[in-house]
Amino acid sequence: MAESSDLEQLLSAFRRFAVHGDTKATGKEMNGKNWAKLCKDCRITDGKNVTGTDVDIVFTKVKAKTSRVITYEEFQKALEDLAPKRFKGQSKEEAVQSIFKLVEGKEPTNVGVTKVAKTAAVDRLTDTSKYTGSHKERFDQSGRGRGRSGREEIVENTGYVGAYRNAGTYDDKTKTN
Repeated sequence: MAESSDLEQLLSAFRRFAVHGDTKATGKEMNGKNWAKLCKDCRITDGKNVTGTDVDIVFTKVKAKTSRVITYEEFQKALEDLAPKRFKGQSKEEAVQSIFKLVEGKEPTNVGVTKVAKTAAVDRLTDTSKYTGSHKERFDQSGRGRGRSGREEIVENTGYVGAYRNAGTYDDKTKTN
């Protein structure tokens, strides 16, 4: 079969794709979405011999009946099932080696992810120091949000009108008289 270093690279690729996009993932199991992403990113799906539907069918076939994820062993079985379909002119063993080579050492790509716009208009609109009115009150001097105190008007049950300068001085005035 394959050398141990090749299998280690295959395992590391499996783990990278298994945790992609899921903060709770351990890297021991891969869901269907990440399996489809692995097949697309590693160019296992070519649109002719292997399509997205084939990838989904193989995933469903190798996983346990009640499970929604596949383990590393099931992952290897899924690749072995796809190999003859992807590499039609080769023997089964050569096809399996070829498909393992496609996956080894690969990482999830972020193609198509929205990039942060770096234009003058966006900078002007997101500069909190230029905000006015009620929006200005939502941020402190450094531009960080104030949280709830910046979004909601917190009511103080003191009996005084809001923004009254001499709040709390009534007792002082009545004591002197």
